[in-house]
Amino acid sequence: MILRRGGWRWLLLGVLLVPLAAARADAPRPAYLELNETAPGQFSVLWRTPVLAGLRLPVVLGLPDDTRALQAPSIEVLADSVVERRAIDAGKRGLAGQRIEFVGLQLTITDVVTNVALLDGRRLTAIAHPSRPWVEIAASQTRWQTAGTYVLDGIRHILFGTDHLLFVLGLLLIVQNRWMLVKTVSAFTLAHSVTLSVATLGYASVPMAPLNAAIALSILFLGPEIIRCWRGETSFTIRHPWAVAFVFGLLHGFGFASALVDAGLPRHELPLALVSFNVGVELGQLGFVALVVGLEQSFHVLEIRWPRAVAALPGYTVGTLGAFWTVQRIGLLIGGLQ
Repeated sequence: MILRRGGWRWLLLGVLLVPLAAARADAPRPAYLELNETAPGQFSVLWRTPVLAGLRLPVVLGLPDDTRALQAPSIEVLADSVVERRAIDAGKRGLAGQRIEFVGLQLTITDVVTNVALLDGRRLTAIAHPSRPWVEIAASQTRWQTAGTYVLDGIRHILFGTDHLLFVLGLLLIVQNRWMLVKTVSAFTLAHSVTLSVATLGYASVPMAPLNAAIALSILFLGPEIIRCWRGETSFTIRHPWAVAFVFGLLHGFGFASALVDAGLPRHELPLALVSFNVGVELGQLGFVALVVGLEQSFHVLEIRWPRAVAALPGYTVGTLGAFWTVQRIGLLIGGLQ
């Protein structure tokens, strides 16, 4: 194995799997704000907040003080989100240079994607984070700024998507050498890039409940394979991890696509947003792989040793959480069918 059984795994477990303590597999789904200028200084507003475990994201939209409502808000409750629509008048200056706040966002781990369409044809995109729970409507925005916004969103999605990272970690515990590592990571990247593009462009779609269950099953599948590899046994997965990475990577790509669609794609710059988001996902994934391999090399050089039971924890964590998420998501799937 490229990741040898040794003491480094204990530290690796602490550094990489702390977010799994709550056993939450899903990457946080972003909230979405869309502002379309319908007349000088007047905007239609669409405000969508995600629902998780039956609870609405506790974030309140804070528009500039000098805006006034043109109509009462209408609220639609969906299975995965709450959608609010309204119309506002921002005055003669409009929203250019104005700040929109998202009260309560700093207490969450999700983002808010804001898309603005102005009468003169300009399209602006901005993302608010918990550390910066507001956006300013810029007078203009370059394509590079739009690309940077979606690259950062892709990085955040992969780094907060513990199910995707756990699947990658499971693959790293199986691969036998550096060349196999390159093939496996490349196969996973190619597969999820294909389905990310196909799903985002609207050529295919997968219902979220079965998709989430299948992604959890892909993690559970790796658990026994890791144990088999440790015992010196072999299997198709151990001999050809790149093939397994490709097949399951197709599923994970649909998961990435759902996050990108939820982020509110600017239709006028769809290719740019798609490519930028995928670049961000790849940068986050490669950063994770580099961190794991770097830790492995460091502990190997330091010759640190830990008890066998401790060293085996990451592998058992992959299988255990994969099993938990599979049962949980199948339960949600069955419950949704009733």
